[in-house]
Amino acid sequence: MIITAGIYKGRKVVAPDEKTVRPTLSKTREAVFSVLFSLIDFENKSFLDVFAGSGIMGLEALSRGFNYVLALEKSPKTAKFLKDNYKTLGIEPNLILGDSLKLLPKINEKFNVIYVDPPYLSGIYEDCLKKIQENNLLKKDGIIILEHIVDINYSNFGFNLIKQKNYSKKLVTFLSKV
Repeated sequence: MIITAGIYKGRKVVAPDEKTVRPTLSKTREAVFSVLFSLIDFENKSFLDVFAGSGIMGLEALSRGFNYVLALEKSPKTAKFLKDNYKTLGIEPNLILGDSLKLLPKINEKFNVIYVDPPYLSGIYEDCLKKIQENNLLKKDGIIILEHIVDINYSNFGFNLIKQKNYSKKLVTFLSKV
């Protein structure tokens, strides 16, 4: 994989075996950040990658101008890839190792963008949205981005649909606070 835009454009990112993680494809990453750029300015903004995997979404965010990325990753093996990817670019990752659903209530920060892309059929999207809402992790004008393949009930958690795009067999949903 390569970073698609910004100061690290063209730099290579290594992902673990596809059975372990499912990195967001470059076409989808470009589309996600294009829509996001139409909604907010990236400068001095924060990005929370809830299920970070290889770290590609956080690296794209940093490359495009976000000044702070926090990555959550459950697998120590996968986290090693993430750390190595950051190190290759000369960046120290802000990484918390552990179960994202257990970590979210322990975070004492608010973010401009929260990216949620767990294993597609995990059934934890709603639980994740609930934790984000209960712990007030999204800034007032912040955006949540969900990458998913099944319908997700987001309205029960105080979020509005901004935009939803279909890419091949997956959906990318952009939400804001009510």
